[in-house]
Amino acid sequence: MDSDEEQLLRGRIYGADHDHPGPIPGRSYAELVGGPLDGLLLDITGWRPEESDDGVSLLTELGQFGPGGRALYDPRPGDPARWDWGGDSP
Repeated sequence: MDSDEEQLLRGRIYGADHDHPGPIPGRSYAELVGGPLDGLLLDITGWRPEESDDGVSLLTELGQFGPGGRALYDPRPGDPARWDWGGDSP
């Protein structure tokens, strides 16, 4: 991904409608750090800790496995507002 694509994604919500890609007041977000979704925000509003402790597997076309692949992200210990990339999976 080149720097123009990276800037386009930064601050957008993962899975959001393209017409309304930014954060919505009153919702909670975690920043995805590293990997193919770096800079996107993940809406974690209402998630309980036990729902996020094991991280997430997010569909993406941008990862190592292309369309249908997944990017793996885990909450950063001590900083639940940032989730770190752990790799890609098919």
